[in-house]
Amino acid sequence: MKSFRTLFTALAAATIALSSPALAQDLGIAVGETAPVGPLETLDGKTVDLSAYLGKTPVVLEFWATWCGNCKQLEPTMRAAMTKHGAKVKFVTVAVSVNQSVERVKGWQKANKLGGELLYDKKGTVSGAYDVPATSYVVVVNKAGKIVYTGVGGTQNLEAAIKKAL
Repeated sequence: MKSFRTLFTALAAATIALSSPALAQDLGIAVGETAPVGPLETLDGKTVDLSAYLGKTPVVLEFWATWCGNCKQLEPTMRAAMTKHGAKVKFVTVAVSVNQSVERVKGWQKANKLGGELLYDKKGTVSGAYDVPATSYVVVVNKAGKIVYTGVGGTQNLEAAIKKAL
């Protein structure tokens, strides 16, 4: 059986060319599902469960990597959404462990200061639970813990996605 890392890398390569957010709805976890929980790490190595964020307020999850071109392209849109909705919506960036270490993520964060929570998926458990097809995969979860949007790529309409969760 292939490892999660091998499958994730293959899926990422296969979906990197996706440019239509409508196509993204067909990939990854299904809209309408209850958002999975699972263990992640803070950048200082403490374990935190995703359940600490879900079911309290709407949550925007981005499965992200320092090396991801789509993530870089989506960054201004994500920062604008954080500025506009940060008081009502929790933003959680999940750094995948494929081709990056927690040290690399720490260095990136120190230089770029991304808002919200930046957590590391060391074992790929949460990425696997969400069936993440590629980086810059965004999942929007409403207050009830249901997924209302999924999308992949550098050009996503986060404003419309967040409105579905509010």
